[in-house]
Amino acid sequence: MSATSLSGGAAIPVGPTRSVQAAARSALGALIRRDLLVLRKHAGEFAARTVMQPLLLVFVFLYVFPTIGQGVGGGGGTAGESDFATVLVPGVVAVTIMFQGIQSVAIQLAQEFGYTREIEDRVQAPCPLWLVATARVLSGATQGMISAVIVFPIAAVVHAPGVQAHLSVHWWIVVTLIPLSCLAMTSLGLVLGTTFEPRNIGLMFGFVVLPLVFLGGTYYQWTSLAAVGVDGFPWLQTLVLVNPLIYIAEGMRAGLTDATHMHLYVIYPVLIGFCVLFLGLGLRNFRRRVLS
Repeated sequence: MSATSLSGGAAIPVGPTRSVQAAARSALGALIRRDLLVLRKHAGEFAARTVMQPLLLVFVFLYVFPTIGQGVGGGGGTAGESDFATVLVPGVVAVTIMFQGIQSVAIQLAQEFGYTREIEDRVQAPCPLWLVATARVLSGATQGMISAVIVFPIAAVVHAPGVQAHLSVHWWIVVTLIPLSCLAMTSLGLVLGTTFEPRNIGLMFGFVVLPLVFLGGTYYQWTSLAAVGVDGFPWLQTLVLVNPLIYIAEGMRAGLTDATHMHLYVIYPVLIGFCVLFLGLGLRNFRRRVLS
């Protein structure tokens, strides 16, 4: 405790001042707590938004199709349908993480950068601009992890009679890969949210999100794409390597099943690289949008 003297000789005690780093950490924690408080108040809406798309996906592919006799799984009967379920369940978890990252960060930022300029309330926090954006990424990643925990049991049990996904949880992969995947997807959400205007959200889903989903290994294994080629060159298997979702889906298969998958020594470094790339681009775009 220090004291400051007035002209009359009296001294007013002054408490210790915080460092810039301590103030920034406090502001970061407050921003994240604010987002999680909002999430808690809208828990029902969050759960419905999280569950609906994966539930419909597994219900149609793993319950309706086998029940009505429409071939899924290469026409291999119940065994083929079970193999397809084994491939699809990790893909559903992966695509849930991706959608949650985009919804919790990209769509929110696009709205806050709109005509209301709600982002100005957030950037008044006593911390650097990059920390404000990082808080949104971290809170979005937390929502992504919650979504994965909610969706996995649903995707694992919604099957037609006789269809069974062959799951085998490898916990060390799950507990390391899910947080990394959530960070990668919320960082991508930061890039998209600071790039697209609110009026162009439809373009974002049409030209970015849908290609990511359909070419991201949600419905198939990356190793199986070797069959798609020209003159022996697996062009599609090579092309999808630029898609971050393929690494998440393959990592989820490594963590949740014993099915063949991409090597983990490829998945982890590439996802870390995507995190660095997306976060760097997103922070740069965020600063430009706020200061413009």
